[in-house]
Amino acid sequence: MKLLFRWAILALSMWVATLVVPGITVNGGVTTYLWVALLFGLINSIFGSIIKVLTFPVSIVTFGLFVFVINAAMLALTARWSDKLDVTGFWSALFASLIISAITTIAKSSKKLV
Repeated sequence: MKLLFRWAILALSMWVATLVVPGITVNGGVTTYLWVALLFGLINSIFGSIIKVLTFPVSIVTFGLFVFVINAAMLALTARWSDKLDVTGFWSALFASLIISAITTIAKSSKKLV
């Protein structure tokens, strides 16, 4: 149940990111957002974890801000592997990753309070 909640929140945060950031588009409806969220979650958990471990010294020097760059790269990689997600540039991916991270963090913290 917890996994389904996180998946739905990730899909919702991607929808918000497509509304706010002009360079991010998802071509499709609700099932497409769920598919893109699933793919992004898998890519971020597999490749993102490896890259975060390898770039840990850079993250320490930048006080953790480099993690947002890694998340933007994972979003761009998701767009490359999916024909349903379009990301036009690095800054669009960075702003979208900030929005996605903020919404998922708020949802996780509010779930713990309940």
